[in-house]
Amino acid sequence: MTTSNSSGFAIHPYTREMAMIHQVFRRESRLLAELVQDARPADTARARILAEHWRLYTIGLHAHHTGEDEMLWPVLLPHLDLDAEQVLAMEAQHRELTGGIAEVQVLMDRWQARALPEDRDELAEVLRRHHRQLCAHLDEEEREVMPLVALHVSEDDWRAVGERGLAETPRNRLLIALGAILEDCSPDERREFLARLPVPARVLWKLLGKRQYRRETGRIRGRRTTV
Repeated sequence: MTTSNSSGFAIHPYTREMAMIHQVFRRESRLLAELVQDARPADTARARILAEHWRLYTIGLHAHHTGEDEMLWPVLLPHLDLDAEQVLAMEAQHRELTGGIAEVQVLMDRWQARALPEDRDELAEVLRRHHRQLCAHLDEEEREVMPLVALHVSEDDWRAVGERGLAETPRNRLLIALGAILEDCSPDERREFLARLPVPARVLWKLLGKRQYRRETGRIRGRRTTV
């Protein structure tokens, strides 16, 4: 079913999916800054866990942005005139975010070596800056560009973007990626998202995925997660 938002633009199910995926990056970028800040000095084992989580986070974010740059924007741009500036702004923001990620990586590598408090504090501050920059970008994309996607991008083209993202996700991370998407969904969003998955995927999620995701988030966050 297609509904409308307050701006009068159609909201298709697949643009809601984009907001759900964005919520993963908002949450994890915020948590990374908090978890690094809370880490004990000299706890290199904890630093390595968070550094690995950061690595996986950046792989996912890079795949998400390159999927948009290479598959979504080229389909959308031919339909636009003045609104094309909004899409070009998204590409520029992706490049700016890549620069910020590189800065975090340098500090992450330094911190995990000895887990010094001064390195931790500098890293946490740069992670907070990354979170703010990312959220501003995602907010603008959802507000300005997703309504254009809803108007001009076919379901086949949208599905191709999703299939590329799925193909770039390691098989042993698929259920964890699903849990990350479902974690902050409303009950209606969760039911709708799961209903579009193949039956075997839904069964795997119920039998294995929930426990796998809880173990993963418990190891990283040190607390239980409900999905």
